[in-house]
Amino acid sequence: MVAITDAHDDLIHDAVLDYYGKRLATASSDKTIKIFDIEGTENYKLVETLVGHDGPIWQVAWAHPKFGSILASCSYDGKVIVWKEQPDSRWSEIATHAAHSASVNSVSWAPHELGAVLLCTSSDGKVSLLEFNDDGTTSHVIFDAHAIGVNSASWAPLGASSAKDVGKQQRRFVTCGSDNLAKIWRYDATSNSYVEEATLAGHTDWVRDVAWSPSILVRSYIATASQDRTVLIWSQDSQGVWQKQPLTPEPFPDVCWRASWSLSGNILAVSGGNNKVTLWKENLKGDWMSAGEVEQ
Repeated sequence: MVAITDAHDDLIHDAVLDYYGKRLATASSDKTIKIFDIEGTENYKLVETLVGHDGPIWQVAWAHPKFGSILASCSYDGKVIVWKEQPDSRWSEIATHAAHSASVNSVSWAPHELGAVLLCTSSDGKVSLLEFNDDGTTSHVIFDAHAIGVNSASWAPLGASSAKDVGKQQRRFVTCGSDNLAKIWRYDATSNSYVEEATLAGHTDWVRDVAWSPSILVRSYIATASQDRTVLIWSQDSQGVWQKQPLTPEPFPDVCWRASWSLSGNILAVSGGNNKVTLWKENLKGDWMSAGEVEQ
């Protein structure tokens, strides 16, 4: 385990490894992003400090390496900044996305087969998609998603579609908000817009995070984590209707902040206000069982 101490001067809100697990990006209330080279399990080196936001930085997200060494960040200042490492190893801003009127709470890159598309959610109740076009320009769409703020979003896996079949029509994602709901969206070619496909209602307080399992080898799952101290697992029945299943019989001891799937999609990690990370795995009966706990 690599322990990086004194990295920031204030709270750290996010820490994300790149595709190869060789670089770590951290985001903080000190308005900076730090990038570290990670060597093995003990050594690390600070290689860059990115400054550009005017408020706490909530989240960072690495793009797929096919697009280069690119990192996106979002902040309380209402901006999304996209950074790129140049040939001389220096980092620079390549895009600033300022379409939102309130805090931008999450950023998430689409599966790379769909192109360089960044999904952004905001406390203004809107979702935007920033797209990097082949001619070097950027474009974006923005639409109302939740009655109150949008807290997080997650892309649907592409499944078995071949690369030649992938297009805008394959774009699907799920959002969650302070209206206690999660919503599934898809691109509609007829209207050239994103339309609501399903509403997932089951929580009694703000839904803080949502995560779509990256694998559909058996079936697709969506996990929602809420301030009501519960995590719900959603899956589609034989009629295509989304059904919910509580992760645990009783609520968690405190607020559930984040949910994250393993790359294989069979283990779910949940973090909460009790300063613990718990791991969960589905058994052969379809019940979710504890697979471990992290208290550090």
